Amino acid sequence: MEHTAADGKTYKTQFYNLDAIISVGYRVNSHRATQFRIWATSIIRDHIVKGYTLNRERISQLRQKQLSEFANAVSLIKKTIETKQLSTKEESGLLKVITEYANSWILLQQYDKGKIASLEKTTKAIYKLEYDEAQNVIVELKNSLLAQRETSDLFGIERHKGLDQIVSGLCQTFGGRQLYPSVEDKAAHLLYFTIKDHPFSDGNKRIASFLFIVFLARNNCLFRKNGERKINDNAMVALALLVAESEAKQKDIMIKLIMNFLAE
Repeated sequence: MEHTAADGKTYKTQFYNLDAIISVGYRVNSHRATQFRIWATSIIRDHIVKGYTLNRERISQLRQKQLSEFANAVSLIKKTIETKQLSTKEESGLLKVITEYANSWILLQQYDKGKIASLEKTTKAIYKLEYDEAQNVIVELKNSLLAQRETSDLFGIERHKGLDQIVSGLCQTFGGRQLYPSVEDKAAHLLYFTIKDHPFSDGNKRIASFLFIVFLARNNCLFRKNGERKINDNAMVALALLVAESEAKQKDIMIKLIMNFLAE
């Protein structure tokens, strides 16, 4: 077949169909052919056992491109909402839901790739969470869940003053400076440590999420200026599960991820 190469010239080139490639690959006795057979056999095995095969390198390339395109599309949708180029409230409401969940998805995709950037703009804390108040909040949560038969008496039973250490640690200093100076920083560490340190016999993720929300609300940092919550319910569940399943070496990126969800 005639084939135009990169230099713009046309050359007579031999092309082989897949049947020919497989046939030759399984008959030639060479190191390269052996590599081909190992690769081909693994693909065939996967296809037989799993019922499908994946080109992971190609998928990775496509995902990166699609993620960038998706982020641009979300940005465009947001701009459309802000400039009020929509005909009905229903359309506006639908697109707000799409962008809210889409942004959560984008952040989680960035976390998956380990590319979460530090939050540039943060908020100064105006409220300090006290241990006694945290205990009262947990009691209220427990009573509510018990009334709905969604937990047991083990819920919220503290072990070895674990929560006291976490709460007091939010305001610790080093060299006269706070280790966690902003609301976002404190909230992220409150959520992270309450889940990872397991200070309760039962309900660590639910308690951590509830304290996280309470702390943000008391610091006037739970909602955006337009009245929307900075972190939706699905994102909250995803974060709690991610923290619970994360490894200790992933702590810094988990903190960055949580803080980014709280960005304006």
